[in-house]
This record gives sequence, structure tokens and C-alpha cells, in this order.
Amino acid sequence: MAMTMHCDVVSAEKELFSGRVTMVIATGTIGELGILPGHAPLLTGIMPGPVRLLFDNGTEETIFASGGYLEVQPGIVTVLADTAARADDLDEAAAIAAMEAAEKALADQTSDFEYSAVAAQLAEASAQLRILRKRKGRGTG
Repeated sequence: MAMTMHCDVVSAEKELFSGRVTMVIATGTIGELGILPGHAPLLTGIMPGPVRLLFDNGTEETIFASGGYLEVQPGIVTVLADTAARADDLDEAAAIAAMEAAEKALADQTSDFEYSAVAAQLAEASAQLRILRKRKGRGTG
């Protein structure tokens, strides 16, 4: 049996996952993170994108996080996401529409234009589309 650790993935709206995992993979503010049991304590921001949870039976679950924080303490990993959704619950049409709206806003900058908000919307939508397209390519979660 593989070594495991407890992992919680929560957002402001709900708890998406709580259980034992063999590894957590996410994109931190300074690059890719692979957290295994026994990892040193850590607190880092996470970028919009997938949080992959690997299990001891060889399966994995992907959760989209729009950003937030990842904390590692002895025996436990906590992902505190701004917003989050299971990859199975992502809507490709909505992600495409959000990406197109953000790209249009970037092209048509008006006086009430907020670059940071539009850039965040674009980053979230493109991260969701990457997750959806990757899942389609391999056909698993």
C-alpha cells in the first residue's frame, strides 16, 4: 500500500474534496508543485488551473481552482481556492464564451476598463479550457 496523506480542497462556496491521496499536483505562483507524503511545510499561492489528486489505486481526480493558496503541514495538504469546480462539472461553452468576452474587452478598451479583472477572467477561462481539452484527449478524470 502506498504512503498517503490527508487532503482538503475547499472554496468559499463548498468543500470539494476531503480524503487520502498519494500526491497533489498544482501550479504555484513560482511554478509546478508536486506534493508527496513527508513534504516540508509550505504555504504558497496557486495559479488558475488544475489541482490533480492522485490516489493509491492509480486513479486521479482533477479539480479546477481559480487561484488561492496551498498549505502543506505534516500529514495534511489544504487547498483554499477562491472558486473551484470538479473537472467533470466544467462547462466548455461557458468557458469559451468567457474567454471570448475577455479577449473582446482587451481589444475594446474603454475608460471603465479594468485590466486586472479582464486578465483574471481570461486566465480562468483559458485554464478551464486547457483542463477540458486535456480530459477529452485522454478520456479520463
